[in-house]
Amino acid sequence: MSVMAVVHRPLPADPFDLWLRDELGVVLGLPHDGTRVEIVGGEIVVSPGPDFAHNLIVGDLQDAFAAAKALGRMEGWRCVQTQDVSLSEIHEGYIPDLCVMSDADVHKARDRRSTKILPDELTLAVEVTSRSNVAEDREPGPRRRRPSKWNGYARTGVPFYLLVDRDPQVAATTLFTEPNPAGMYEESVKWKFGEIVELPEPFGVRVGTEEWEPWG
Repeated sequence: MSVMAVVHRPLPADPFDLWLRDELGVVLGLPHDGTRVEIVGGEIVVSPGPDFAHNLIVGDLQDAFAAAKALGRMEGWRCVQTQDVSLSEIHEGYIPDLCVMSDADVHKARDRRSTKILPDELTLAVEVTSRSNVAEDREPGPRRRRPSKWNGYARTGVPFYLLVDRDPQVAATTLFTEPNPAGMYEESVKWKFGEIVELPEPFGVRVGTEEWEPWG
């Protein structure tokens, strides 16, 4: 299950600084089995590695981008899975399921020789929800006081946020656009599972979702 870690002993440094140095998981004694550690809304969030159905959806999205590129519709773009994103402006660190970056931003990130990319190098962030940590990916509801990744991506200016929500009560994909500095996306469009997701320019990508299923 996902754990909002409450650390009962002092950490040797600020959690974000430890995360930047890839030391936070070591300090928390996390196993090297795909477990993810992120800092979201000021909390350390530990999540298990995603399940097979989750990974199939991420693969379908990456395949759709690759197919569009082969047809000449996505020249100049690259997809990267499970890439650390340092949101230093808000002292948080995320690991999106998929990052879509321009070739220019890929070269810029590569030239910095860092293991983390920056929000201004990320054009589209993709998150596919899991039962254990769905609240971290969604727009916060009335019962959640902490900001989520939805807020963090918007606040740091990531232009597009694609959320694939596998909750059986939702079963939909939403593209959020028009981020503002207050940490909110002002526009969105939603597709139910089974419908064709049509991502606008600069992507022009169509993604079939007929095989996508909710969890459980």
